[in-house]
Amino acid sequence: MHYYREQLEAIEQESTNSIQAIHGCSSYSTHFYPENILVDDPSDSKNRWTTQQSEASHWILLRLEQLAVLKSITFGKFHTTHPCNMKEFKVYVGLTPENMTEVLNASLKNDAIKETFSIRHLNSTGHSFPTRFVKVEPISVHGQSFNTSIWHISMNGIINEESVEEVKKDYDQFREKRVMQHILKHLRQRRLLTPYNSILSQSSVQLEHPLVTQLYESIVLTGDWDRAEKLLRDISVAGPLIPAPLGEQIHDTDLNGEIPSARGGHAMCIDSQRGLIYLFGGWDGQKSLDDFWLYDIKERRWTVLSPNTSLDAYAPGPRSCHKMVYDSKTNAIYVLGKLGELENNPVGGTGSIGRTHRSSTGADETPTLSSRAMSSSEFYRYHCETNKWERLAIDVNGPRTIFDHQMAIDSEAQILYVFGGRAAEKDFEFSGTSDNVIPSRFGHSMILEPHTRQLYIFAGEREEKFLSDMHIYDIATNTTTEVFSDFTSSGGPQPCFTQRAVADFELQEIYVFSGLIRDRRSASESSAALSDSSHWLYRYQFSPGKWERIVSLEEERRKKMSSAPPFPPHSGGTSPSSRFAHQVVYEPNSKTVYLHGGTTGMAPAKRKESSDAQSEEVPMRRLSDFWKMSLLRPTSDELIRRSAYLIRQQRFKEMCDSQPAVQSLVYLQNQVSEVVDHGDLNEEQLFRSLLTHLLMHSSPVSVSPTSPSPKDTSGHSTETSDDSSSPIKVDLPELLESIPDDTIDHVSSTPPLTANSESLGGIFKQDLEDPFERKYRPAGEALSQECFVQRTKTFEAILEFIADHAKQPAGSLLDLVDIDVEVS
Repeated sequence: MHYYREQLEAIEQESTNSIQAIHGCSSYSTHFYPENILVDDPSDSKNRWTTQQSEASHWILLRLEQLAVLKSITFGKFHTTHPCNMKEFKVYVGLTPENMTEVLNASLKNDAIKETFSIRHLNSTGHSFPTRFVKVEPISVHGQSFNTSIWHISMNGIINEESVEEVKKDYDQFREKRVMQHILKHLRQRRLLTPYNSILSQSSVQLEHPLVTQLYESIVLTGDWDRAEKLLRDISVAGPLIPAPLGEQIHDTDLNGEIPSARGGHAMCIDSQRGLIYLFGGWDGQKSLDDFWLYDIKERRWTVLSPNTSLDAYAPGPRSCHKMVYDSKTNAIYVLGKLGELENNPVGGTGSIGRTHRSSTGADETPTLSSRAMSSSEFYRYHCETNKWERLAIDVNGPRTIFDHQMAIDSEAQILYVFGGRAAEKDFEFSGTSDNVIPSRFGHSMILEPHTRQLYIFAGEREEKFLSDMHIYDIATNTTTEVFSDFTSSGGPQPCFTQRAVADFELQEIYVFSGLIRDRRSASESSAALSDSSHWLYRYQFSPGKWERIVSLEEERRKKMSSAPPFPPHSGGTSPSSRFAHQVVYEPNSKTVYLHGGTTGMAPAKRKESSDAQSEEVPMRRLSDFWKMSLLRPTSDELIRRSAYLIRQQRFKEMCDSQPAVQSLVYLQNQVSEVVDHGDLNEEQLFRSLLTHLLMHSSPVSVSPTSPSPKDTSGHSTETSDDSSSPIKVDLPELLESIPDDTIDHVSSTPPLTANSESLGGIFKQDLEDPFERKYRPAGEALSQECFVQRTKTFEAILEFIADHAKQPAGSLLDLVDIDVEVS
């Protein structure tokens, strides 16, 4: 990590690399005992544990000297390649051998270099967990038909007894609370309300926010629908749903009808106050570019600030894989780094000696690294008011000329932060923190959170491996925290490279847009592939944060109809194709992402240098398309409308069982219809399908509007808005014919929610009212079990709109128990 003032100080961490004993193993070959891995001797071919040849799963179980919070595991190797070297593997940790959690799924290279992997030590709620046992499970071996060998294992983490004891105490309390919450949820779902309330009264455990409990009572226990709808507005704990990207391609040009040409590896930044986007440089498949563009969001027009900045002695020349940031305080732009221009005649006539090439085709070459060291860090400043470039001092105590790095600016403090990348010189090195607390990398993402003054650093590539870790550097305290050692296992994206990230600091969300991904099970450097245009959302309000996949509106609408429609309708339906080496910026006022260019096609078969790499066998195509994507999310009123729709659906279904068909129909046409988004096809079809619940009352009926308002099962009035003075005559069979066949088929194929519904576990007390329910219905009829299940499902559907910390835990108690699992 570099920043434009002073270096970071080293951060000390406690560690352990000692193992008390080998607790067990699946098998071993003669002379290759499991105890051999306790000694690190790369020169001894017998100093290893080797499995027997069999199709059964293999494992080795290690016992630590003392309780610890493991942070990493290191595998030693033989001094040369070996066919028995382990390839794919998994690591499990736990307090006992019988209960272990998977914390790592990775692969080793077949070489002599030790490899260290970060181990997940935080659960999804941010609680650290201690361990005493570590199990390594080999999955595959580098040599075909060979036994698997492990040569040496060491581990690092926190071992301070007092610290670990605090971690264990906190973790035990968390587990106790979570188990009790699952028990409470299980009992309430199964109508065992007496033991449910007994536990609540005798413990300090809270299942949910008190207002959510009142909502449950109104919907499930009393059927007080009006009170339930009023509670929706009182519940201010509604959590934000995942936004949907609404894409629109921008076809604006400059006054001459020109736009920035196709490119990848370029740089963009935004002046959000003035609504101006700046674009500079890149690689077009033949050469590095030095054109400088401005896009005015309000005027919807491109402007060429300079067709060739290299004509200005003080401006940067052609380049790619550089970085650019906008300083709002001085209205200036900083540019740092470059991957050098293609040099067909290297210095000294040495041909390819001293140069590191990226493979290319004759039609689409890529820049190379030169053996000639660059004389400065390629550091420039552009003054937006005067349209003047300034080359900053050659020696500013910063990084050498680098590329594929990340840069962020703290405008208030006037400090630039630079992390990662590679040096654009012969024998380049990774650029990392001064003490390597955060592993060095390139092609990663970095976000500066201005309110907390923290840097979020994640993903990228290191030593030919795509990463899926995330670290936070706290500027004020000069400390680093590993948030995820593997965010993939915590519900996040695959290990990725050249993904692009922007943030909304008001919403405390980071948005990550596609790039290259790699199958975590492969150790091959040729396995990179374009992602499937998927985008990701990371919410960091609560530690350790939560990953969610952003589903496009088109994909969401392809799903089956549900009682909770996903997003508002829109016109359009287009989105950017999969790509990498593109650029994105974020306009926070309109909450809009702008995306430009990049490279598409098949993933490179062998990539050696930068994020805009090129394969010899597979042609790449640079893009010039420009997109804006609005991140749509339901408003508070929209969430209330959807919740009211769920409540009124259930109310209508119960009316069909207890009221004349015409009264139910009037309620459907008025009260239910008014909370339906009739512009949404799925929601409209679902609304029409509700008519099928009137099939049991299919004879023609009539009612005068002067008749008393119908009453539902809870005794509440169902007012109508029909002012006609003539009787209403309804022929339900004829009305049902107006429902599309596919809608009826969909409803008919959906199993009814009965007492045996799997959605709530599948085991219920049959038609037995819990004595505790008398408190809520002292004089009313007992609620049928089927109705209880339907109401419970309605309540739990509404919970989807409420923040996690205010509602019952997700999942089922049944998922925690599996008696068929054989513990190794």
